[in-house]
Amino acid sequence: MTPINAILERLTQLHPKKIDMSLDRMERALASLGDPHKHLPPVIHVAGTNGKGSTTAFMRAMLEASGRKVHVYTSPHLVRFHERFRLAGTLVDDETLAEVLLEVERRNGGAPITQFEITTAAGFLLFSRHAADVLLLEVGMGGRLDATNVIDRPRASVITSVSMDHADYLGDTVPKIAGEKAGIIKRGRPVVVSRQTPDALAVIEQVADKARARLSISGLDWFARQENGRFVYQDDDGLIEGPAPKLPGAHQFENAGTAIAALSAAGFKIDAQSVATGLTTVSWPARLQRLTGKLTDLLPKDSEIWLDGGHNIGGGEVLAEAIREMNARAPRPLVMICGMISTKDPRGFLGHFAPLDPRILTVPFDYPAGLTPEALAEAARSIALNATPAESFDVACAEVRSAAAAGQPPRVLITGSLYLAGEILIRDGSVPR
Repeated sequence: MTPINAILERLTQLHPKKIDMSLDRMERALASLGDPHKHLPPVIHVAGTNGKGSTTAFMRAMLEASGRKVHVYTSPHLVRFHERFRLAGTLVDDETLAEVLLEVERRNGGAPITQFEITTAAGFLLFSRHAADVLLLEVGMGGRLDATNVIDRPRASVITSVSMDHADYLGDTVPKIAGEKAGIIKRGRPVVVSRQTPDALAVIEQVADKARARLSISGLDWFARQENGRFVYQDDDGLIEGPAPKLPGAHQFENAGTAIAALSAAGFKIDAQSVATGLTTVSWPARLQRLTGKLTDLLPKDSEIWLDGGHNIGGGEVLAEAIREMNARAPRPLVMICGMISTKDPRGFLGHFAPLDPRILTVPFDYPAGLTPEALAEAARSIALNATPAESFDVACAEVRSAAAAGQPPRVLITGSLYLAGEILIRDGSVPR
């Protein structure tokens, strides 16, 4: 066990629950540290069910292309815990992270606190001690009671697409979940909103109205679209045209547009060249990522191998649409290697792929609440999908090789969980940096 993992293991023992949504413990911990959250660079606070990570990645790429130094806080990580903390463009190193975790642990004095809360406090301490022009701060879950929501004067708040996820904590309807996400809206501070369902948008508008926060809404105040294979963004300040985003899928045009609107609302004017550079250099692993490493030896020669950590209904919808676009350009048989955790809705996620007639192989992965391959395959079969359980990822790959021996190399999509995605990145030799 590495020193970082040993520290994190100790921190998990400080609270009996992995998730216990409240701001009281967070505020106490920050006070013991001298309130580092009050000494940060300008903050752009990002919430949403889907798209918040990609939107943050686009903002980072565009800001860095314009010469700015950018801190980033995201979660969860895929392979290494360090991925959550980017200091002025560079992932935090082992020694720095260990020192700050130990400092926060010592100041906390054994008081009850969740691991996410104490590591978020450590992040604020890191970000307050290193110079940067901006902090891109991603919500962990929800918004209203998320540990990041101690920031009372963000430069801007961002709410990306809201859909069903984490219903046990955030509510069992989209409007309830939208209310939790809208909890990051602060009095008088600008708010940028991606395209939403009407019921989600109505809730966000109500919260913003009470807070006297100015909304900038996709499709009303700004527009992002694909036009002749290129990216086009338009708002009251004019039009920006650039190359298609490096991240595949039509939904990434919306995420890139949300990034531009957020930077503008926060007062960071980004020139057209920096936008274009950001669109082509953006990186966000395990979001429809093409794999070309070690896994090519496990799957049929000339296969396309794609990895996406999508795991909820909204994620399944945009992912299936992206695969449909690929198939329209270059048809291939679709094979899905899928693993999911038990708190998700496999029928809702996988149902979007039914028109693509995939062959689904379900696999286990290293997570305590992971669905068994048999249970996941049964859920898929219950909605008339062709699904077979495999005892391991290697067995699933062997079955794909056998089935493809006499036919066209398939398009292989590995999906269903970010935890599975992390394991696959290690297998492929594609660890995020």
